[in-house]
Amino acid sequence: MAPGGQKRVSNGAIFAGCAVFVGCMVGAAYASVPLYRLFCQVTGYGGTTQRVEQYSETILQKPIQVTFDANVSSGLNWEFKPAKTVNPKIGETVQVEYTATNRSSTASTGTAVFNVTPMEAGAYFNKVQCFCFTEQTLEPGQSITMPVVFFVDPEIAKAPETKNIKTITLSYTFYPSEKAQPVAALPKGETVGEGKL
Repeated sequence: MAPGGQKRVSNGAIFAGCAVFVGCMVGAAYASVPLYRLFCQVTGYGGTTQRVEQYSETILQKPIQVTFDANVSSGLNWEFKPAKTVNPKIGETVQVEYTATNRSSTASTGTAVFNVTPMEAGAYFNKVQCFCFTEQTLEPGQSITMPVVFFVDPEIAKAPETKNIKTITLSYTFYPSEKAQPVAALPKGETVGEGKL
């Protein structure tokens, strides 16, 4: 026992405590992205739309204008065109199409992320089908048409913060996909299991 009647904490106990703390922090860092994405999907926070498997059973006679925006980040030589503006009834299921064209001389892969404005409308914008978060690979000069199937939840007309919204904009941005690089390449003509030990 240390002078003064106090117990001494061993270096091993301090190290173990620090290791547990660091492990918890690393675990929290890995979990933060999927948890944040889940939070956004559930609440519509930040204009995140909802993903549903079924269509709306209620269609109001009140129309709402839906406009579309298309963007491409630097590093991806694509032309990305938005769908045309539509004016569906609230609750009506609609299909629109975006178009992407690879303008480079090599194949390239992109992934789209999205949001809705005004942000309050995100919780009521339901996508049945979309190309978001799915890698799209285009050969040189190739064009593809990508459908989006959606409806605006009739509850948007009841909520105090959204009942006066007249226009919603769905915006997509394509980013270049990061392909995994091999750690090491085998010498030409050699297969796994061969070579010198």
